[in-house]
Amino acid sequence: MKFSLLAFLVYGLMLAASASAQVEIQSELDWQRIFDDFAANGTIVVLDKRQTQAEMRVWNQARSQQRLPPASTFKIPHVLFALDAGVVKDEFQVFPWDGVQRTFADHNQDQDLRSSMRTSAVWVYELFGEQIGQDKAREYLSCIDYGNADPTGNTSTYWIDGNLRITAQEQVSFLEKLYLNQLPFDEADQRLVKDLMIVEAGRDWILRAKTGWEGQIGWWVGWVEWPAGPVFFALNIDTPNRLEDLHKREAITRKVLQSIAALPGT
Repeated sequence: MKFSLLAFLVYGLMLAASASAQVEIQSELDWQRIFDDFAANGTIVVLDKRQTQAEMRVWNQARSQQRLPPASTFKIPHVLFALDAGVVKDEFQVFPWDGVQRTFADHNQDQDLRSSMRTSAVWVYELFGEQIGQDKAREYLSCIDYGNADPTGNTSTYWIDGNLRITAQEQVSFLEKLYLNQLPFDEADQRLVKDLMIVEAGRDWILRAKTGWEGQIGWWVGWVEWPAGPVFFALNIDTPNRLEDLHKREAITRKVLQSIAALPGT
């Protein structure tokens, strides 16, 4: 089933229902030490649904409500848009490299959905953006209530250096709906996107996540699936040292998740 007015209306009812189920937010001061250990300024939101009463834990609540460019975390919904719009057929479609040498070597080759998600090959998603168009993008963004739903800007990458913005708390809300296959897109497409997001797995857990970076801000968002339930997370940090700071996104998040036994320790 493709994106439609009916899907939009059904999804709107689901949003209203979920809005009525409030989750208590706890401020996790202990996580400050983890950020301090990495000399990082940022926020993390963790929604732990392994118990009957879900818990949302936040470090730096004010920042968790600040809208920032999603950067390449936007690849998660962007793949859904591209599949629904028919600009990509399936995970096997190959996008020929244009021969332009880019900063990251892994980008300088042919790509498919899986490789472009893993390597975060921006040029593939620029193609999607061009073919989907601004009007349709705005329709998709508004339908899924994604941040400020603004795909404008004098740029072909509105999710990096345009006007699109989203908070860490909104990232978690979006991811939870994807986990439940509750977005207004084909269920098969939602399952495919979740498969593309797999980072690693253990005997009884799966980590699905996506990085993002727009130069000054770094993201890592996703969730860990356990038999008892999922643990969603969204982190963003400042990256004043640019590439030298990028490892901190995953390192901080892993330390936080390990502190609540949401990821195995090393």
